[in-house]
Amino acid sequence: MGNNSYGQCGRKVVENEVYSESHKIHRMQDFDGQVVQVACGQDHSLFLTDRGEVYSCGWGADGQTGLGHYDVTSVPTKLGGDLAGVKVVQVATYGDCCLAVSADGGLFGWGNSEYLQLASVTESTQVPECAGASAGWPADPVLLCAGEGHVFVWGYGILGKGPSLVETALPERIPPTLFGLTEFNPDVQVSLIRCGLSHFAALSNKGELFVWGKKVPGAWCLGWCLPRLQRGWAWGGVGLGWGLSPLLQ
Repeated sequence: MGNNSYGQCGRKVVENEVYSESHKIHRMQDFDGQVVQVACGQDHSLFLTDRGEVYSCGWGADGQTGLGHYDVTSVPTKLGGDLAGVKVVQVATYGDCCLAVSADGGLFGWGNSEYLQLASVTESTQVPECAGASAGWPADPVLLCAGEGHVFVWGYGILGKGPSLVETALPERIPPTLFGLTEFNPDVQVSLIRCGLSHFAALSNKGELFVWGKKVPGAWCLGWCLPRLQRGWAWGGVGLGWGLSPLLQ
């Protein structure tokens, strides 16, 4: 449901359709298997099935559909390339850059790389097919939480390691002490992360919420270059949207 200007809702684009007044809900049935995760980008959508396959639709001008072209795709279509035969367990996107994690810990990416999101594996700024990345490294900076609860960041912007780091093509680990790890609290680790276009949020296994990044409406952060604890309740979940940031208590 919503704006379908580029087929991101998985249905044919209707010329001059007024989306602000549309209540049309379209059921997509173009998948081989059951959909277990959906990730929505700026003008594209990703779908992960229970078979570990990734489908996409929507705008492809930056390669964000991962289908090997830069055209609009209005029908969810299965990705190939380096993802062919790979069992994917998670997908992520927000602006025009996409990532997928495989069952064996491999990381794959495609789409926009103007801000160094995929610069460690390609010099291209528009990557129309999934590119495999080393399993050793874990809108549009990129944020990743490794299995041990360590947080890595790369790309461009207020990345969370102080004012001296504004861009990097390789993942940089944010010191775990910034998320509450001390010799008196050795079991603290980050369990959930969210990445917006220019701000971030991390939730620890203690229910503590940390945010940093560019000052934008509804984002809590005020241009903080290091993760800052938001004191109050113990949180159970967080989301970063366009001008709003929902929380689960």
